[in-house]
Amino acid sequence: MTSPPLVQYPTELEYRQHFEQVYCRGPIETFDGIQVRFRKGMFDHCFFESVNTKDDTFSPRRAERIDWIKAVLQDANAELREGWDNQKKRPARDRRVALVVNSYVVIIRIRGSRADFVTAFVATGNSIRKIRTNPLWQA
Repeated sequence: MTSPPLVQYPTELEYRQHFEQVYCRGPIETFDGIQVRFRKGMFDHCFFESVNTKDDTFSPRRAERIDWIKAVLQDANAELREGWDNQKKRPARDRRVALVVNSYVVIIRIRGSRADFVTAFVATGNSIRKIRTNPLWQA
């Protein structure tokens, strides 16, 4: 995948508006035909980092990659893995993790032929190793 250019806005509100305009108005279709829905509330989970409490600080570093989400979902060459169920402590077939060459990860929760967006982030070496311990995702 050739990464889209970074998006540079001066305020959090402009990133939020971009997210709602591009992602929340209708589903984004993956390269293999899954309709991914985005809820407005997922903005905070995706573009905030934990400093003092969970997801308490807006992260321009994460937000400037906002257009990478769609690019990863539509990249037929992304490495696809099963996600992880934190409660059951095992791989989860209803979660799909897409990992691309530049270490960007997009996670969706599969619901039949549709899916819900969970989060996206730049993975560290340790995160990538953990992701790759899960089985390859099978349709």
